[in-house]
Amino acid sequence: MERGLLWLPLLAVFFWLAWSGWNEYQKIESYKRWAEQFERHKYDIYAVLGQKGDRLTWGKPTRKEPSHLQTVTFQDIARIRFRIDSKFFDEKDAEFPINAKQISVELLLKTGEMPSIRFTDVDIAAGWYRFLSDRLAASDNP
Repeated sequence: MERGLLWLPLLAVFFWLAWSGWNEYQKIESYKRWAEQFERHKYDIYAVLGQKGDRLTWGKPTRKEPSHLQTVTFQDIARIRFRIDSKFFDEKDAEFPINAKQISVELLLKTGEMPSIRFTDVDIAAGWYRFLSDRLAASDNP
């Protein structure tokens, strides 16, 4: 009887892990369908992001389809900032902190809004920051 009771928490953890894995798999499958329309895209637990032409779309991944989607054009963006924790970096910086807790690319829109796109990986965020900065510079100088 005691052995059975000792295995009960382990069984509960197993079911929770199985459900979590299934949930994340559903989010990824939903993201794959959503991302087909974009030239460049990314997925992580915080946000999905896609770029097609001069449009940038991002939102929160869910099992059915991304929610809270926002879309801007490069003409709507005044400036792009790359934030790691509380510091801002630019494309000239060669190294970024490894133990970052909060990584984001912030878009400063011409309307004054400042949406932030969260990332879990510094290198992926830096790549997107450089790409978006280059595209913004190209759209400013046709």
